[in-house]
Amino acid sequence: MREYLTFKKSNCKNCYKCIRHCPVKAIRFSAGQAHIINDECILCGHCVVVCPQDAKQIADETEIVQVMLNDDAPVIASIAPSFAAYFEGVGFEAFARALKKLGFSSAEETAIGATFVKREYEKQLKSHKYDVLITSCCPSVNLLIRKYYPKLLPYLSPVLSPMAAHSKDIKMRNPEAKTVFIGPCLSKKAEAEECSVDAVLTFEEISQMFERAGVVPEQIMDSRKDSKARLFPTEGGILKTMDITENDYTYFSVSGTDNCMSALRDIENGNVHKCFIEMSSCAGSCIGGPVMEKYKNAPVMHYQSVINYAGKSDFELAQAKDNEFEHAYTYIDMNTYTPSEAEITDTLQKMGKTKPEDELNCGTCGYNSCREKAIAVIRGKADISMCLPFMMEKNERFSNTILNNSPNGIIVTNDDFEIQQINSSAMKMLNIKNESDVQGEQIVRIIDPTLFMDALYNGKIVKDKLDFYPEYNKYLEVSIVCDKKSHIIIALLRDVTEAQQTKLKKEELGKKTIEVADQVVDRQMRIVQEIASLLGETAADTKIALTKLKETINDEGK
Repeated sequence: MREYLTFKKSNCKNCYKCIRHCPVKAIRFSAGQAHIINDECILCGHCVVVCPQDAKQIADETEIVQVMLNDDAPVIASIAPSFAAYFEGVGFEAFARALKKLGFSSAEETAIGATFVKREYEKQLKSHKYDVLITSCCPSVNLLIRKYYPKLLPYLSPVLSPMAAHSKDIKMRNPEAKTVFIGPCLSKKAEAEECSVDAVLTFEEISQMFERAGVVPEQIMDSRKDSKARLFPTEGGILKTMDITENDYTYFSVSGTDNCMSALRDIENGNVHKCFIEMSSCAGSCIGGPVMEKYKNAPVMHYQSVINYAGKSDFELAQAKDNEFEHAYTYIDMNTYTPSEAEITDTLQKMGKTKPEDELNCGTCGYNSCREKAIAVIRGKADISMCLPFMMEKNERFSNTILNNSPNGIIVTNDDFEIQQINSSAMKMLNIKNESDVQGEQIVRIIDPTLFMDALYNGKIVKDKLDFYPEYNKYLEVSIVCDKKSHIIIALLRDVTEAQQTKLKKEELGKKTIEVADQVVDRQMRIVQEIASLLGETAADTKIALTKLKETINDEGK
């Protein structure tokens, strides 16, 4: 099967919303990215609708259709009745004219095929061969039964869908024609592989083709009486078109995949008998299709548009030959691995689910129970880290290990300066007996809030701010950072009292040493000066004596 749903990796952000909304959990996660499991997917399109990042894309077939339009073979469009809801105020004739401007040779209403199909349902009911009969109009429901409820295949009506029946009818009338179905459905693209439809366009895709070609469908309505089958895309619409004469059956409609699955389980358990069930994967039937819901979600208005546009009688069509529109739906084997109980138990333990009460079954990961999640992990569809309670508990243990074993004091406040966390080191530094004594209290109760306020209001990063806290008789180095995204302020406290006291003692000792040195120097200078003074007097006396001796010698020489 081709890939009809793709993911833009850059936009997939670990939110798991798609798996939470996928009714059959046909999504695999690897490295935080989602991947469709084609073998398990029923192409309901819910993941496309709910993805907040628009990471899911429906495969575009506009280029395929454009190539067909450029060829010689006539291309005939089959228009789903729900077009009246998507293209508001545009009648079928106006829509057909717009398509001809794109190169389509002609356009017809898929409701013609719906008329053939509803006649086949009426025949099957009259045959009384079926205890329970499920309509085959919705390809996603058909895939759901074929893949997940194969025991119910005998109850799935062996009739082509309106799209397939209409395409077959067109090609019987014009064997050279190519057919293109245009509607709100994603799963029709996959169905086309198994029938005579050559291509499928969503309403969004045909709108893009109109826009690129500069074609604007005219806002002109038309009407016709023989168009009751236009009701098919509304909930209960199939039943409204049928001429029901068999009163021994119960008739009802079910829409939405989860509701369909509940009904199928009831049938599988033998709780339902003598029923004709109209099933649609989309809530509200086709007018709630993924393209409609994603881009033009107005179910009440859409319902009114289709109801008001539908006629009161059937299309005048020739009676089909026996078995002309029959189609046998076969089982699709997904080759799903069934893990052993030992494997499930081991995986549960790795997820932190060591006892039954640990299995919260919160559904955050997208699975209905922890056990289902464990099975998905074993099958390679999920990762253990997708369990929010497990990851929260793991992160909490990790952060608590750091908090409780850090020699530094750690205080965390919110942006209202209320204490959220305080570790044992900080409690010891600040003489706090129990964490509960201060948790939720204002930071001013235990420490000066000025630095916290600077960090929050002025964006200042405080690093190793040393100060003496007389109330604790301690010197503390404080570092503070504000994480505005998380709305928290984190303070790191380091008790440097001992080091600071040692430093102060050294400084005091240094001062005393300098004083002693100064005193010694002073004493030495005095001694030097006294010696110098004495030496000065002696030198003077010597000079006088020598001068006198010199003079005496000179006198004797004359």
